[in-house]
Amino acid sequence: MKFTKRKGKQTLENFFRLNFEENNLWEYKADEVDMLADLIDLIRPKYPVLPEMVDISDLLNLLKTNERYSMGFSLYLKNILKNKKFSKIITDADILTDTDFFFEVRKRLFAKLIPDQPKKDTLEYILNQVFFVKTDPIWVNKIPMEQLEELYSLLRFRSVYISSEPKSPLAELLFAMEVLIHRIAGRALETDVIEMVPEYENLESPFLAIQKEFGQITEKLLEEKRNYVLPDDIGYRQIMVLHKQCTEYVRVAFKNSEKFGISLRVNQNLLRIRQQLERLGTLLPLLVIEKPEEAKSDSITLAKNLIAYNCAKNNVRNLINESTQLLSYEITQHTANTGENYITRDRTGYFKMFWASAGGGIIVGLACIIKVFLSMMDTSAFGHAFFYSLNYSLSFIMIYVLGFTLATKQPAMTASALVRALESDRKNTAVNVDEKHHAFAEFFARVFRSQFIAFVGNVLVAFPVALLGIWAIDLIFDYNLALTKWYHLIEDLSPVHSLAIFHAAIAGVFLFLSGIIAGTVANRDKYRHVYYRIQEHPLIKKSFGRIRAQQLSKLYEKKWAGIISNFWFGVFMGSTASIGIFLGLDIDIRHITFASGNLALGLYGANFNVAPAMLAWGIVGIVIIGLVNFLVSFGLSMGLAFRSRNIPFYELGPITRAIWKYFKEKPSAFFFPNFRKTANNPPAAPAPETPDTDLKK
Repeated sequence: MKFTKRKGKQTLENFFRLNFEENNLWEYKADEVDMLADLIDLIRPKYPVLPEMVDISDLLNLLKTNERYSMGFSLYLKNILKNKKFSKIITDADILTDTDFFFEVRKRLFAKLIPDQPKKDTLEYILNQVFFVKTDPIWVNKIPMEQLEELYSLLRFRSVYISSEPKSPLAELLFAMEVLIHRIAGRALETDVIEMVPEYENLESPFLAIQKEFGQITEKLLEEKRNYVLPDDIGYRQIMVLHKQCTEYVRVAFKNSEKFGISLRVNQNLLRIRQQLERLGTLLPLLVIEKPEEAKSDSITLAKNLIAYNCAKNNVRNLINESTQLLSYEITQHTANTGENYITRDRTGYFKMFWASAGGGIIVGLACIIKVFLSMMDTSAFGHAFFYSLNYSLSFIMIYVLGFTLATKQPAMTASALVRALESDRKNTAVNVDEKHHAFAEFFARVFRSQFIAFVGNVLVAFPVALLGIWAIDLIFDYNLALTKWYHLIEDLSPVHSLAIFHAAIAGVFLFLSGIIAGTVANRDKYRHVYYRIQEHPLIKKSFGRIRAQQLSKLYEKKWAGIISNFWFGVFMGSTASIGIFLGLDIDIRHITFASGNLALGLYGANFNVAPAMLAWGIVGIVIIGLVNFLVSFGLSMGLAFRSRNIPFYELGPITRAIWKYFKEKPSAFFFPNFRKTANNPPAAPAPETPDTDLKK
């Protein structure tokens, strides 16, 4: 792609004629970068991602055919680039500056609005003024190296290896690399990081060794005044080996997060070390020259890297992706483990799921009655939020502790289990793609029918329990609890006469968040060794004995994350309507199991005298509410699980087609197990493999 197109009335010919003809206008702008910014603006493609190659032959032809242009432009560039410091770009740009994730996000967002302007004696200032578009590294890298080398020669540039005097490019490069190595070693020797890699406990730290080796090679460069080393230099080869060991150290630390958990602070520490090691890995080869002509290409490579680093320094998206990917993996790993318990394998498990969900329906039916009673309390919006939240939370916790099932809690868990199974299939190279997708479709059918029977159990039982409960209250106390509430109880279920679909989507988001909370709490407790602390707590052992202390520790490990998750889910559900009143917004929640109970209460409150259309819309509303609950929580959880395992979203296409194909072959498998055969059950979900949490881009 050539860039000879006009931008307004300005062209390359006009630009050089105006600034580098006999009047030498450039001499009056010799200390300003605006002229260079104007030239780059002429070269910059309008759509830098589209062309495969960016051609600068027009610029080269102008400089080759006009000595005045090439000489003047060369003098101008050398003047504005002379003695410019650039070590800060190498050591800081696009590298985490702090372990505080939220501080880093705020800093980068603010820098996007009001960019940091460094001092004018730095190369960073020039790059900020000239290459300020985030896509600049894309098109710069699309310029052929042959053209860049020709431009380098026409402008009479000297390589970075020409001198190692203070303020020279090579001195800046060596100083930046030394700073990086010292920072890496300092972070890697912190207690929190060392605890993540007990495998290295009795071994010499590679970070201290690389520090020592780099100091020796720097002294050698200065003593020999050669300013570079040969590829077979022993010191350089040792540094590369140590760099590889440091990288492996960080990889093992990330991998061990599955065993030990990880905090956001340690995650940021490890990310910073990894980023610095990657930066060092791109710079170390610049110390080596085998042939003299490599000096030119290495100098150009350094310049391109500096442009890329500077453009990426305020990238918020990459920061969030890198900082949260491992944590989201740990969270979804916990939810996937939990999700395995919600997937039935045979008809025995299928009916166990029904009875477990029936137990959940009983508790929800009673909670519906209590909520109607609480709605009659003469209290503030905060009071209603508090008591509603308490009702929801206690109900959900009771369902969880007693081993019952709430159907809508399953999608967030089973989605992670599905993606983990997909990840396992992708790693299994012994089986062809079609067989992998077919196996996944069978696994999905198991998940779907488990979800289906859980919905059935919840809905079918919640309705009669709520109906019997309100009838018993009326019989004993001669009081119809829903007499004044029945219209709203049924009307709010209608997908056409209310915002039931929107409110069901809000509940789906809360279901997704509750799964996140469960995984976060489990990861936090694992990282803090809470289970071991309880097990070895001297007061607990003295009071209850060692065996019971171990039992308490295991019970805490098994149940606590779920209890906290259900508590907050109840708070979200109970406080949403009150928050909506406070904000003046019509927001609320609709949950399929509670919707079933509310329909029963509404029918009894109306003495079963309800218009057929109203009743029909109420029944349809329950189905739609359940579908939206499922789709929103399942979709969000799938997205998080895909991202945490670095699986591309285009994988959804072939697996969706495989699921549809399997549905057409065996539609009943999505709703019922095989009642005739129990010997050949579908295989269990693939066991989780050891994850590669290095997650390099």
